[in-house]
Amino acid sequence: MSDQLASPQPATAPSPGGRRPGTAQLLILLSASCLSVLGAVLIAPVLPQLQEAFAGVPGADVLAPVVLTVPALLIGLTAPFAGLIVDKVDRKRLLLIALVCYAITGTAPLYLPSLPAILASRVLVGVCEAAIMTCATTLIGDYWSGARRSRYLSLQTLVASLSATVFLALGGALGAHSWRTPFWVYAVALVLVPLTAKLIWQPDGKAAAGRRLAPLPWRALLTPCLVTFIGGIVFYTLIVELSFVLTEAGLGSTAAIGGISALMSVATAAGCVAFARLSHRTPRTLLPVGFGLSAIGFALVFATGSVPVISAGAAVAGFGTGMLLPTLLTWAVNGLDFEQRGRGTGVWTAALFIGEFLCPLLIAAIGAGAGGLRPAIGVLGLAAAAMAAICVVATRRHNPRLDVTSD
Repeated sequence: MSDQLASPQPATAPSPGGRRPGTAQLLILLSASCLSVLGAVLIAPVLPQLQEAFAGVPGADVLAPVVLTVPALLIGLTAPFAGLIVDKVDRKRLLLIALVCYAITGTAPLYLPSLPAILASRVLVGVCEAAIMTCATTLIGDYWSGARRSRYLSLQTLVASLSATVFLALGGALGAHSWRTPFWVYAVALVLVPLTAKLIWQPDGKAAAGRRLAPLPWRALLTPCLVTFIGGIVFYTLIVELSFVLTEAGLGSTAAIGGISALMSVATAAGCVAFARLSHRTPRTLLPVGFGLSAIGFALVFATGSVPVISAGAAVAGFGTGMLLPTLLTWAVNGLDFEQRGRGTGVWTAALFIGEFLCPLLIAAIGAGAGGLRPAIGVLGLAAAAMAAICVVATRRHNPRLDVTSD
């Protein structure tokens, strides 16, 4: 993959001064994309401590977990509005503002005295993450086209998957000092501010301020976004539930659980690499493979209480979701032109994160009726298998090669 970083092809949207995007721009946008992952997992290891610190607050047992999950909900609710600003005003300006606000709101729990105030700060973090994700993904689509865009969008998913493991470990290590300490990490966004200001540009000055935007191609965008909503549920299932499944299977070592979770993250990264090599294929080919592998992995997790088999199932499912996400994103983004890309990316991001937010609620509801966590995962495995078949039918009319773009 180093050759992908070292020799960027000409950008689809050079700056007015003729600059072309390269490794520096890619690294900045990939780093910005990781901030939403940081918000989703960094404080997971300290949630029990946070809940204990506010044990006297009514409803603390409910509010403490929401502190972790509410940013994902806000991304889902506000990403389309961020996309509208991106298309109507300016990509770079919104990204800079969002990075600064992310650092301010993300570090606010270091000094906020109450659980409701911390929850409010997390709501604002989610709004900032929506803007950052939408801007970063839109700019990748702006700067590169064709096969290079497909590879870089898969690289975005790969880096996000690996960073989740790093942030979980970092959150646990810093949490050993205090439950507030991990919140210092949110200040890392400030490092990206001067780099973004200097090295990122609004492509070709094409902002649409003062004139009507081209309408979104809803007929082409709707199917990728609906499939992405289901894909978000499938993607997030074992990220949320694997540790509980392993605990039920009798594995008591947190180090071993962390190692198996890391194995799944590596498998997800391998799936992203596989997509990069297969991006000349079509959604009708790759989506059934992604959903099918996820279904097989879920079936293995459901079928037995054996830790080695569960681990193998997690790896298979991770590889499947690693192929699935970049396929869905590339499928959606490639059908958008410059004036549509921010809004279309925002709608796609909303579909993904709403699915992720609803995932644990859906698993709890299915588990209550199916008899537990593993049966619930088995049901979702059946749903993933059904989606593999549905995608063959749903993509008959809109089945472009993923390495071919209109710009």
